[in-house]
Amino acid sequence: MATEEDFEVESMHYNRLLLAVDDDDDDSSRKAFNYACTLAKIYAIPLGIVSVLETGDLNIYQSLSPDLLSDRRSDIAAHLNTYVEKAQAFGAQDVQPLIGEGKPAHVILDEILPAFKPDLIILGSHIRRGKLHIGHVAGEIVREAEASVIIVR
Repeated sequence: MATEEDFEVESMHYNRLLLAVDDDDDDSSRKAFNYACTLAKIYAIPLGIVSVLETGDLNIYQSLSPDLLSDRRSDIAAHLNTYVEKAQAFGAQDVQPLIGEGKPAHVILDEILPAFKPDLIILGSHIRRGKLHIGHVAGEIVREAEASVIIVR
């Protein structure tokens, strides 16, 4: 087993960031967004910003309504575009909006990560009953993702 004297400190930085934002929780998303933009700007690396339309939150009538689904998709796209514009105005150079549909953790793990290939995922935490909590989506991503994950509080 190596001791402290047997190794040297090596520089470590990331090449692609993925930020997951929840359009229902702006507070936790904004803190994570600020951190992600700071890293993307300082290191001049690509930043993907993902939001997922949670189709499980829709009742049967809503899920069968093409107009409602179209409106929800438009809302999420507009929300993501706001994040992209603010990131670019801050100085992040390569910012990409990414939209998925379904269960957020599954969509991010099974679709977004393999396509975008980040080496760092940034997530926010929630405040519930006055205390900070890692939500079930963040918890699943932390457990399952091969990339490093940072939870911003």
